[in-house]
Amino acid sequence: MLDDQTIRNYEKLYKDKGFDGLLSDNYVGCMPKLTCEQEEQLKDHIRKNNYSAAKEIVEYVKQTFNKTYTPEGMVHTLDRLGFTYKKTTIVPGKANPEKQKEFIENYKQLKEEKAPGDKILFMDGVHPQHNSTSAYCWIEKGKKKEIPSNTGRKRINLNGAIDIETFEVTIREDESINAQSTIKLFHEIESRYAQAGTIYIISDNAKYYRSKLVKEYLANSRIKIKFLPSYSPNLNLIERLWKFFRKKILYNKYYDTYEKFKNKCLSFFKNINEYTDELSTLLTENFQIIGEQISKI
Repeated sequence: MLDDQTIRNYEKLYKDKGFDGLLSDNYVGCMPKLTCEQEEQLKDHIRKNNYSAAKEIVEYVKQTFNKTYTPEGMVHTLDRLGFTYKKTTIVPGKANPEKQKEFIENYKQLKEEKAPGDKILFMDGVHPQHNSTSAYCWIEKGKKKEIPSNTGRKRINLNGAIDIETFEVTIREDESINAQSTIKLFHEIESRYAQAGTIYIISDNAKYYRSKLVKEYLANSRIKIKFLPSYSPNLNLIERLWKFFRKKILYNKYYDTYEKFKNKCLSFFKNINEYTDELSTLLTENFQIIGEQISKI
């Protein structure tokens, strides 16, 4: 993908010289200027550093290899070397890849060793805010679409768990998510799965999940919590459900009253079976490890 400056250069070249100008620009693509060894060195350097413009890489190549490229020529070179222009991915700074791998192995072992009547659920809280969320959509060229916003900051506090085998969601709305509301959620889960054996719940390390009250409740419960490694939201499959929920209910949507917003949110989870086909491809156990490809700023 071309960067913004390159696109502007091509536009100016076309306006000044037409198609002939585009076909006779300064890029010479027949013979690479860098040797194979230098190209490998450049690739390794770009993997470890973040460049937002081709001209910055041109300067690095000039200083390091004493080879001259135009920004346009460098874009072609980067494409040939297997690079593309896209956004970086934000991950928790303290994510531990080894701990994540260890969890995945333990999870696989749990699935193999659990009894047929046991259940595995993924649990987390989500706090959708009553305000419009702008997102990508198809818009006519040269036009823009406006979404009204709300002035309030009211939000819904939801605490839930999903069974990724059946896609059943057990969810509660409370004034706040704390130890007491979590215990109420556990009551609902145990009631829903009255015939199940042990109910394993995968969750993050929120303080209320580790509170004294919750520990006391779990001492005489069929529920056993398996905690995720710290800073590993990528391993909690319910996070994908929250993202799917936002896409369906929040993105580019406007609700003029809080009650309409709240009812729409709760209706989504009440009718979750309408999305079974989509969830079956989304909630797969293809866990991704984060923190292994962190580069320099």
